[in-house]
Amino acid sequence: MNQTKQKPTLEGVTLEAILTHLIALHGWEEMAKQVNIRCFTSDPSIKSSLKFLRKTPWAREKVEQMYLHSGER
Repeated sequence: MNQTKQKPTLEGVTLEAILTHLIALHGWEEMAKQVNIRCFTSDPSIKSSLKFLRKTPWAREKVEQMYLHSGER
């Protein structure tokens, strides 16, 4: 099978679940330090962040990497 190492660890985990977990773990301020995007720094919300991350592959990749390194799988 052609699967990358990340796919099995993110399989079945929604972007919303990833973001919710990271916000609970780190908070918006730390998220903004790790991934400097406006939806984390200016009036942050799950809804606006999901909208941006779904349209912006590089930012989504950074958030997914944070999740993978947080120990949740």
